[in-house]
Parts: sequence; C-alpha cells; structure tokens
Amino acid sequence: MEYQDLRDWIQIAEEMGELKTLKGCDWNLEIGAITEIVAHKEDGPAVLFEDIKGYPKGYRVLSNSLSSRKRLALTLGLPSGETKMDFVKIWKDNYKSIKPVPAKFVKKSGLFENVYKDGDIDMFKFPTPLWHDKDGGRYIGTGSVDITRDPDEGWVNYGTYRVMIHDKNKLGFYISPGKHGRIQREKYAASGKPFKIAMSFGHDPLTFLAGSIEVPYGVPEYEFIGGLRGAPFEMIEGEYSGLPIPANAEIVIEGDVHFDNPKVEGPFGEWTGYYASAERAEPWVEVKRLYHRNDPIILGSPPGRPPAELGWYRSYLRSALIWDEMEKAGVPDVKGVWLTVSGGSRLMMVVSIKQRYPGHAKQAAVVASQCHAGAYLGRFVVVVDDDIDPSNTDDVIWAMSSRCEPEQDIDILRRCWSGPLDPIIHPTKKGFNSRAIIDATRPYEWMKDFPPVAESSKEVLDATAKKWGAELFGTNGKK
Repeated sequence: MEYQDLRDWIQIAEEMGELKTLKGCDWNLEIGAITEIVAHKEDGPAVLFEDIKGYPKGYRVLSNSLSSRKRLALTLGLPSGETKMDFVKIWKDNYKSIKPVPAKFVKKSGLFENVYKDGDIDMFKFPTPLWHDKDGGRYIGTGSVDITRDPDEGWVNYGTYRVMIHDKNKLGFYISPGKHGRIQREKYAASGKPFKIAMSFGHDPLTFLAGSIEVPYGVPEYEFIGGLRGAPFEMIEGEYSGLPIPANAEIVIEGDVHFDNPKVEGPFGEWTGYYASAERAEPWVEVKRLYHRNDPIILGSPPGRPPAELGWYRSYLRSALIWDEMEKAGVPDVKGVWLTVSGGSRLMMVVSIKQRYPGHAKQAAVVASQCHAGAYLGRFVVVVDDDIDPSNTDDVIWAMSSRCEPEQDIDILRRCWSGPLDPIIHPTKKGFNSRAIIDATRPYEWMKDFPPVAESSKEVLDATAKKWGAELFGTNGKK
C-alpha cells in the first residue's frame, strides 16, 4: 500500500481527485451538515476541514473518507473493479487469503510531539463537531477505535464505538450488546478488575475500517491489518495502560474506566437513521494521558439517516463476508450478495443464486440471515435469481414484484438478534426482532416454463454498448 498514515492517505486521495478541502467551517453543526450532504451522494468526496472556527490553524477534521469505491480500494490496496459486484467479489477473494501478522512495537511516534498528563488534559482543545442538532454532546469518537484487552483471554480488540466528551478529562462510551468490546467490558464489570482503556481518534482509514467490521473473535484487528497490508502493523506500548497503540495515530488517550456513578451518555443519531437509543447512564473514562501530533486530525464518520458513509463502505465489505460465510456453510452457486446502503448495510439484504434444487432459495435466505456477519439487526432478506444484480434496486424490486407471490413466498423468523438501536422495537422490548425471508426467485417447480424476460440478449446488448456507448453516453455503456 502506498500510504503509511492518515496524512499520506489524504495526499493520495487529493491527487486522485477524491478529496475536497474546506476552510473556515464551524464545528457547531456545520461540519456535520456538510458531511451529511456529501455522504448522501454516491461516491461523494472526502472532506478535509481546515481553519475551523474557534480553533488553532492546523487543527483539522476529515470526514466521509470511505464512502467511494475508489477510496475504499485505495484503503485496502485493491483494484476497484468496474461495478459494485466486481468489488464485492474482489474483497471476498482477498479476505479469504488474509493471514494474521503479528504487530511490531516501535519506540518513535509522532504522538509524542504533544504529551499531557492528569490535570493538564483538556479534551475540548480539539475541534470536535456537534454532528447533529439533537445529539447529547460532542462526539470525538465516530471514526475512532477503542483499544481493550480481554481480562481472561489476553487478546486485544480494536472496536469502533461512539465516544462523547463529558468534561475536560471525562469521556462517555456506548457499546452495543454482543460486540467484542462490550463482552470485554462486561467481564471487567463482573470481575471488579481495574479496567484500563486506550482510544485513538485519528489514524489511517484502514485502522478505522478494521475496527468497524466483523473481524473474527479472538483475532486482534492490528494483526488483521498486518495480514492485509502484508507487513507488521507498527504500534507503541501505552505508558499508562500498557495497551498496543497505533504508532501512526494522530490523537490517542489512555485512561481508567469507571463503572460506579455512571454518567448520562447520548442521545446520538445512529446508523439506522434515528435517535433510537435514548440517553442512558453508561460507564465513563477518566483520561490519564493524552497524546497528539502537531496539527492533529480527527477522523470523523458520524452515522445518520441513510445513505451515510458507513452504509457505503460496509455494504461492500459486509456483503463479501456474508457471501464467504454462506459458501463455508455449504450453500452452492451464490452469485452475489448486497446489503443495501439505504438499509444501513444491515436492515435489508439481497442474495443472488443460481437455483440448483428445491429449497435452495430458502436455505440461502436462512443462512444469510443468521451467519455471523449477517445476524445482527437485520430485517429483510430477499433471494433473487442469477439474472438479477443484487446491488441494483430496480432489478431487485422488479424481481420482488414479478417473481414473489406473498402468500407462499414470504416467511418470518422470530426472536432474532437485535439491539437497542432498532427503531421499530418498543423501548421495553429491545433485544429481539423478526426477519422477513422473501423468495423472489422463479418457482423452482416450473422454472423452465416461467415467462421469458422481454429484453435483448446479453451478447446483443454488450455488442451494441461497445459500438454506440461512447456516442450515447461518453462511456462504453457499462454501469
């Protein structure tokens, strides 16, 4: 990969024409609104905010880093492909070959350009945005990673969970039930052992990406990053916590987690597009060490009403993970998987198969809905034939409208894994939800007799697009 840290990544993205720089924006709602505007556009630019109102020149915020296929490909060091499904396949094939690589500890880091301890710490020194009007506070942790060590098993987790500033040296952090960081947090709470934590609020987008996707339990994200990059991930050992901290980070804290006297955290606009998780008392972090580079950069990735950045990049990555898990579970001839961006890359999934036997479509739907990468907070799983592009909403709705007979082709799975962020579940019943399994494939029993599609053959379309595409659209006619 060409970049070594966030600053390298920014320079390359700018050279690619994938980044815009804005000066003089306000941390109070304006940065959040601009981020929302660009995230709602497919392949919208990354935005680097400089000269932020009320803060020193050089203090910056980067948002929307991973919402284009080109920038996602840059981050992963992979070709972007010509279509969405191309890139899903590319990532799926590469993901399967990743072997964890142990990290490398180094002594030098730009983080040590500025070091603060105890009473000298002020988390308000950074231009942390107030992202949405109704947020309960300023969230410095949206594109961040929480760094925790399992008290029983010893492995380290990098997890992306929201972090709110309570006070100069106090941070609130919410983690959804079932997440690796939440499991570790609950172990500390139950055991009474001291719980030290580190948090990184600025780093290269690959570190953020690894913390926000489903890396297998027990595998440290920094070893996953090393495996993807083909070289050890460089870290420093935290002075206070002893935890492994990204050496290329921009802003890092270390501190103690307090379970007694919890502080009210939230609300926060979440990836479902709602304030579905109200303010609540949560554990908090007493910041004991603060490190940052000169001219530090916050990496922001606020969730919100779809489409949002996390929907764009997670749709590619999580779709590939589900596809891989389906194949490992023995589901044959899966031709594509797509988690819709409008569903926040979780709530609506489409699976394309080439039907091979009775019940194949139902098997595909059930496995996709309950495998590790697909099980949390889903809502709809649609199975389509292999002539349907699962990432093309028009294709999918046409298949649902013409190949699904609701009376016999829709089933409901009950008491599935949900969570506090599920907006349609009543506050007193959070934790479970249902899944609609929609078979939008041609009926297997009379598939060969199903009415033929009224369209030109692929050969004719491809030849015609090649001949006339440039004159008609200025391209080769491909999407």
